[in-house]
Amino acid sequence: MTPPDITERFTGRAEVYARFRPEYPRELLTHLAAACGLQPRWVVADVGSGTGKLTTLFLSNGNVVHAIEPNADMRKAAEIRLSGDPRFMSIDARAEATGLPSGSVDLVAAGQAFHWFDVERAREEFHRILRPGGFVLLVWNRRETNATPYLHAYEEFLRRYSVDYAQVHHGKLTDKEALRPFFAADYGVIEFANPRKLDFAAVQGGYLSTSYSLPSGHALFPQAMGRLRGLFDAHQRGGLVDAPLRTVAHYGRL
Repeated sequence: MTPPDITERFTGRAEVYARFRPEYPRELLTHLAAACGLQPRWVVADVGSGTGKLTTLFLSNGNVVHAIEPNADMRKAAEIRLSGDPRFMSIDARAEATGLPSGSVDLVAAGQAFHWFDVERAREEFHRILRPGGFVLLVWNRRETNATPYLHAYEEFLRRYSVDYAQVHHGKLTDKEALRPFFAADYGVIEFANPRKLDFAAVQGGYLSTSYSLPSGHALFPQAMGRLRGLFDAHQRGGLVDAPLRTVAHYGRL
């Protein structure tokens, strides 16, 4: 099966993404204030902003946020959720061409999105739109794959029932391969435990929100849903499975 174009991979998934994808912990703001000097007056570009989960965090800090998102479904979900906030600016653009003025932002942030970018072109664009001394933040909520028996089994499920999971999941990024050349300088890393207990609706919704999940018309989709239900039933306790995340943030200047 041919994977969809990058900008269309989340078409039709915005509702489940907004409902079931995890939020980012508020501790991230505290650490960025200490490490980078983040202040409410900073202007933030949230690149690959999706349904606005990272945008929401910065809005709660008082920041003006330019939410850069090329997928219409995801962008609309964010607009429905956040358009009442005058500091929220929704922009139809890509990481490699944001349309923002040069030297106009203090922080470029990407939540769960950097692995979709053309790294060299995005770096040039971020350098252009950042003010002197500005920072870049790359953050992911990562599954603790081997932390629980359920997560270990779920990882095997994804490798079997997906379009191209092994090729696109963000865990393939390493410092040597992508992040160190991107920053081309020293950068900081901060991590937070992000515990989660999920019912079956959240397990199923989380899977369906991914870019690599099988579409409902796929021949293996019914089998995949049956397998996911069986996996949940085998590991649930009191109607919940233990599925902890670790929020990992990389920050620095270009």
